[in-house]
Amino acid sequence: MLAGLGRFAYRWRFLVLLATALFAAFSAVWGTGVFGAVSDGGFEPPDAESSRASEVLEQELGHDAVDVVAVYRSDEMRIDNPSFAAQIDRLREDLPDDRIASMRTYLDEGLSRTERGILISEDRHATYVPITLAGDTDAERMHNFEAIKDELDAGPLETRLGGMIGIQHDLSTQAESDVVRAELISLPVLLLLLVVIFGGVVAALMPLAVGGLAILGSLTLLRALTHVTEVSVFAVNVATILGLGLAIDYGLFMVSRFREELARGAPVSEAVPRTLSTAGRTVAFSGVTVMIAFGGLLFFPQPILRSIGFGGIAVVLFDVLAALVALPALLSVTGRRIDALRLFARRRRRRELLRARAGRHASPEAGHRLGGWARLAHSVMRRPVLYLVTVGAVLVAFASSLAYTELGSTDERYLPQDSTSRQAMESLEEDFPAGGIGRIDVAVTGGVAEEELADFADRLAGLKGAESAEVSRTGEDVAHLTVAYEGSADDPDTSALVRAVRDAPPPEGAEQVLVGGPAAMQIDNVAAIVDALPATLVFVVAVTLVLLFLAFGSVVLPVKAVVMGALSLGASLGVVVWGFQEGHLAGLLDFTPVGTIDPTFIVLIVIVAFGLAMDYELFLLSRVREEYAETGDNAHSVATGLQRTGGIITSAAVLLVVVLAAMGLSDLLFLKIMGMGLAMAVVVDATLVRALLVPATMRLLGRANWWLPAPLRRLHDRIGITEGERAAVDGPGVRDREPARAG
Repeated sequence: MLAGLGRFAYRWRFLVLLATALFAAFSAVWGTGVFGAVSDGGFEPPDAESSRASEVLEQELGHDAVDVVAVYRSDEMRIDNPSFAAQIDRLREDLPDDRIASMRTYLDEGLSRTERGILISEDRHATYVPITLAGDTDAERMHNFEAIKDELDAGPLETRLGGMIGIQHDLSTQAESDVVRAELISLPVLLLLLVVIFGGVVAALMPLAVGGLAILGSLTLLRALTHVTEVSVFAVNVATILGLGLAIDYGLFMVSRFREELARGAPVSEAVPRTLSTAGRTVAFSGVTVMIAFGGLLFFPQPILRSIGFGGIAVVLFDVLAALVALPALLSVTGRRIDALRLFARRRRRRELLRARAGRHASPEAGHRLGGWARLAHSVMRRPVLYLVTVGAVLVAFASSLAYTELGSTDERYLPQDSTSRQAMESLEEDFPAGGIGRIDVAVTGGVAEEELADFADRLAGLKGAESAEVSRTGEDVAHLTVAYEGSADDPDTSALVRAVRDAPPPEGAEQVLVGGPAAMQIDNVAAIVDALPATLVFVVAVTLVLLFLAFGSVVLPVKAVVMGALSLGASLGVVVWGFQEGHLAGLLDFTPVGTIDPTFIVLIVIVAFGLAMDYELFLLSRVREEYAETGDNAHSVATGLQRTGGIITSAAVLLVVVLAAMGLSDLLFLKIMGMGLAMAVVVDATLVRALLVPATMRLLGRANWWLPAPLRRLHDRIGITEGERAAVDGPGVRDREPARAG
């Protein structure tokens, strides 16, 4: 099928490129509109108790949470200075009523001395204004905040805007700008590296063309999805970064194989189908494997994870389509001009001649002329136990930090230190008498008497960790109680208080008691992730095993691939915990350690890193199987597969690390965690695992690598996807022999 697709792409190359250009133009106009249709939130599971508490209170009593905290400070003036007071008065008069539901200032009439004192800093040089925005949804309130953001600036007073909406706004806008900056940094570096890798400008531009098409296609699909489901702005960020990175991988693999076929003397009309039937097959399986990994995110209830799952599937789908349809047509038109504008021509031409002369039957020992990968392959084949034990011990040591993982939530601490919303929240905590006080919301439904509610509030106030508790609002069948606490929402003491409130006996007459607020949301978020994780892992592992069985016709290789992926993943996550949670990379990457790590980012790293690990596994094993199908010699096939793919996998890893590391240079802590965490996962996987551990394991397993029971062998013969397509291209008798199987 893929060889046929290659022949189609060659025959109709100009038509394919015309259709590609039209689609790219449409996507550039319509697809980029997704940036105005995405959501800034989505971190909370919608069916969790904390979400239902918020929904009940808003539906029955209206929204009264403080959305924005505006902190105003003057180093010269005190709050009782007429000029200071005049600026606050101007705010009250100028802000539009249709954007503001309520706000409170220290100048309001009717405030008690205590209420007024809470709004004034201890040095009396600052005040804060709590603001509740108009709107029935978070999206509407965010829109209203963006409309009045500039009007909240109080002239000569230093203005800092915090609160939940302010923090979300800064997180999303900073993420958008940082992703654009990451791409602007990485693209020139990628082009330079591709020119060095390929030795020419024309070949180097091919993977970048695949990346551009994939990003435009994913944005188009994501915009279509905004009409049927919530799509997070962070899904767009992840899609653009990973779309470029995977496109570089796939483009590099395809172009390298195409040039290899040309170096053997094949005409362009044959080189394109051969490239599709070999490298294209690997790209197809790799893409499906990565999409399976992203599909695991659809099991989680949080909109941000689900939308990143959709975004990841979309971008990988278009990566594969661009690599298997548009790129072959482009290669067909370019032909042997793929080597135009070459650099290092003499050295690279000599290397290609050596490769062509060595042929496909060259032994690893004779392949020393081709460089260090042949020597490494020979070394691993001679000492597999040493490599297995040493690398395994290193990976286990890296993974040991996972034992110290502390889960937390994303808040202003993930913003850069010069972010106004972070500064506002820090000022609120440090400068104001009640600034460090958080709130647990309790929704009590049913006809509960006032005396029972007061008694319930007294009991909640007596819980360990509670500063106070009161009945805040009452309606016909709903009451809103608040429990104050001191500290962060993800502090262990705060979590214990939330659980104690939930375990407290309800007041007489209550139908249900729902506990919400940021601290409760943090607990519910972790619980939702833990609940969904088993189904996610079962789905991803099971479908990956089936796919690898279809690809390689083996029972052992799929299981080995998953085990190797798990080892690589554990080591990478251990480095993330050690470097970011514990802060050992803080000096190098310029961030303030939070002491916890948001489980959302752990899930994302697990899913994406596992997909990338299977990506490189397929690159290596596809070439090993290709050799084994021809020779039946396991040691020779493993060594030759490592020798012939080691350089490509390393080059692909270096290019992907450039993309991810550029994202890791973001000022946002969670983008640092994602970018650097995934970059470390790629480095660990492409070096320790793919180059050393996998070949050593396959050398020790021997012919058992290809073991397949008779019933599964018959099944694979009927539905498996083998290298037969290559045979169809080369003609009968070249590669029409099935791999030898043990057992």
